[in-house]
Amino acid sequence: MTLMTSLEHVVTAAQHAEIVENNETVMICCGRMGPMCLPVYDAMDELKEEYPNIKFMDMLFDSPEAHVIRNAAECAGFMGLPFTMYYKNGKVVKATSSIQSKEQIKEILDGSLS
Repeated sequence: MTLMTSLEHVVTAAQHAEIVENNETVMICCGRMGPMCLPVYDAMDELKEEYPNIKFMDMLFDSPEAHVIRNAAECAGFMGLPFTMYYKNGKVVKATSSIQSKEQIKEILDGSLS
């Protein structure tokens, strides 16, 4: 099962590892089709054009394969969905939880992934 977004979907833990390893900058939003997640997916979809060097993807939070994000040390204290991970050169450089505005996401992209 995948999310009903226009983003590319991460379906397996192996695919997650491959994407993070083979792309310099990656943003993965791990969530559901809920009110806190939808604005983040929409912002990511809009930002794809502005940041062509960043791979924007989503992952279904309830999938057993999403343990790679749900159980990540960077997400240990997170309570609200979505869990959003930002990777640069194979390493997590930022992680956020709950709703983020397009401006907040841009700030992270410009600060952590540029």
